[in-house]
Amino acid sequence: MRLTMVGTGYVGLVTGVCFANTGNDVTCLDVDPRKIEKLKRGECPIYEPGLTELMERNNAAGRLRYTLDKEGAYRDADMIFICVGTPSDERGHSDLKYVWQAADDIGTMIKALGPSAKPKVVVVKSTVPVGTTFEVKRRIKAIVGDLPFSVADNPEFLKEGDAINDFNKPDRVVVGVEDERTAEAFRQLYDPFVRNGHPIYIMDVLSAEMVKYASNNFLATKISFINEMANLCEAYGADIQKVREGMCSDKRIGTQFLYPGLGYGGSCFPKDTLACIMMGDKAGIEASLSKSVHAVNQRQRDRFFDKIVHHFGGKTGVGGGPAGLQGRRLAFWGIAFKPRTDDIREAPALTLMRKAVSYGATAIGFDPVAGDNARAELGPAATIVDDMYDAVKDADALIISTDWDEFKSPDFDKLGRLMKARVIFDGRNLYRLAHLREQGYTYYSVGRSVVRPG
Repeated sequence: MRLTMVGTGYVGLVTGVCFANTGNDVTCLDVDPRKIEKLKRGECPIYEPGLTELMERNNAAGRLRYTLDKEGAYRDADMIFICVGTPSDERGHSDLKYVWQAADDIGTMIKALGPSAKPKVVVVKSTVPVGTTFEVKRRIKAIVGDLPFSVADNPEFLKEGDAINDFNKPDRVVVGVEDERTAEAFRQLYDPFVRNGHPIYIMDVLSAEMVKYASNNFLATKISFINEMANLCEAYGADIQKVREGMCSDKRIGTQFLYPGLGYGGSCFPKDTLACIMMGDKAGIEASLSKSVHAVNQRQRDRFFDKIVHHFGGKTGVGGGPAGLQGRRLAFWGIAFKPRTDDIREAPALTLMRKAVSYGATAIGFDPVAGDNARAELGPAATIVDDMYDAVKDADALIISTDWDEFKSPDFDKLGRLMKARVIFDGRNLYRLAHLREQGYTYYSVGRSVVRPG
């Protein structure tokens, strides 16, 4: 099958590469000349384990191409996947200008090809508010008139850091269509990926669009819930680790996404939770739970930062000031919003680092793969180093923001010798309380008692 991916970001590139790897002829279209040139050289513009190797294999086989040429990309395609960004503003309103541009471009090409061309399937792969796919259809039809084409929605469910495995072995494939011919095309396309017995759900377009939002909003709710329980544990002296074990042994609850910490970040959960709130406001439906999930998540970072300020004798909020952190040197391990990715969008570490600097501290950061992105984002506000132990030299405290594997069993003796004081603020609960007490550290975590030496 001939496929075109519109957009070579995270979704478009992973989708295109994986489809090419099952024998399809895939063209990846983008408007950024630098990105296209990089891809043509075989360089992957994002960090995703396994993606570069699959790119190289399918580049060599001639099944994967990259272009700036819209006409060439659309002309011979059987299916065109719109995989462009849909960023949201602070109110949660999605900016769909890239989706509309893609729709207009596709409509122009269908009109130019005329009635003799094979009807194309235009697939919205980007996460979009419910009703967007039909608006794409309306825009294209306004250009092409009675020329045949069909639309579909095919939401993605890729975890950054494990996207290749998620695509190749999906829990489910969700497709929203209007006709059986389009449904059959998707069954053929996804058949190589569901031979593990997992289902392809063919449904109406509006329901398919909603599935993505409902899924991400629910997972975000689980994260905010366990963080709220962790805060209660801290207030009453309970241990969230033990509470979690007892709670999650109930098979109705399970364990996934119920880890206390700094809250969710990245490009999906914050944006999709806000989008549900926005859709509710637009329809006159109060999305009270979604609003609370978002509020709890944002407060979680502030609560953790309060621990840092209060430890050093300062205070936050009304009447607060920089006295506690003024002149302090703070080391940050982990800047990406989660391990196995270089994505720093909505990363808790960025919030904490910027707050620390605003209170007069010096921020020194390290991340195994997101260092360059952090340097570009933070500029001179923080120093990003290339070694985890260099970050802690003469530090008054270490703040752990991302649970990379290399942070889980550090050399605590070396760490203590390098630091000015043995103080750790662990936003991911990586260490055992008894062990940190034995090592002579003051140790703050989430939902557990503070450890103090002696």
